Amino acid sequence: MIRINLLATERRAAKAAASGFQAGQKMMVIGSLVLVLTGVGVGWRYWAIGQQQAQVARDIDAARREETRLQEILRQVQDFENRRKLLESRVALIDELRKGQSAPVHMVDQISRALPDMTWLTGMTQTGYTLTITGRCLTLTSLSDYIGNLEASRYFMRPVEIIETAVTPGAGGSPELIQFTIRGTFQMAGVESTPPPPPGAKGAGRG
Repeated sequence: MIRINLLATERRAAKAAASGFQAGQKMMVIGSLVLVLTGVGVGWRYWAIGQQQAQVARDIDAARREETRLQEILRQVQDFENRRKLLESRVALIDELRKGQSAPVHMVDQISRALPDMTWLTGMTQTGYTLTITGRCLTLTSLSDYIGNLEASRYFMRPVEIIETAVTPGAGGSPELIQFTIRGTFQMAGVESTPPPPPGAKGAGRG
């Protein structure tokens, strides 16, 4: 008679089933841990990217504010430059007006100072700073001296030209008079500059 120990077989099957169930539980736990760790990693990465994006946005805002500030400074500098140029132009205009006001005084003063003895003026016309002077003298030497004095004053541009001369006989035994017309250009800047050397043919032109 053959006896089969069924009880031992059942025990071994139960143990195998229990072992398989425990292995499945372990795999489930490991899988859950992997999923949790993956979720944590993804969440941390998302948070880090969000922080970087926020920092970049703050940097852009700061750069824009700095750009606005610099633009305001540049505008103020440009306004200052415009005001400075305006003031400089006003100062230059005032200086020019002062020179223009003093020019007639210097003009008359230099014309009268340059007169040699026995020379008289009979008329003067002005076009801008160009003067046409008429007068009388006793000799051509006096006329030449008068022109030389005007040029030497540095208030008249060289050359002062002789436009016309004419001899008028004297009445009642008086000496002959030489009527002359000369033309020259008055210049205020001549006071501050050295007069140019006289041209070589100046004496010949006067003769």
